[in-house]
Amino acid sequence: MAQKLRQSMASFEEAFAEQAEEERRRAETLRREALQRTERRHRIRRHRRGSVRFGVLILILVATAVLVTIAMFQALYLVMG
Repeated sequence: MAQKLRQSMASFEEAFAEQAEEERRRAETLRREALQRTERRHRIRRHRRGSVRFGVLILILVATAVLVTIAMFQALYLVMG
């Protein structure tokens, strides 16, 4: 009876150790996946902000060119006029 109890206790401890190791691996995998998702979201946000900034820059450059052209022709009209 004592021998059977020791075997049962040993198998219980072994199963507990395996389960603890599996839970540790699962937790590590979940943590790694969460970090990857966070990195991906940050990359997407950074790309989106960069695209918006580039669009604003182009808009400002075009608006500046239009305003300078209008001012130049008005000045030319006044000088020639």
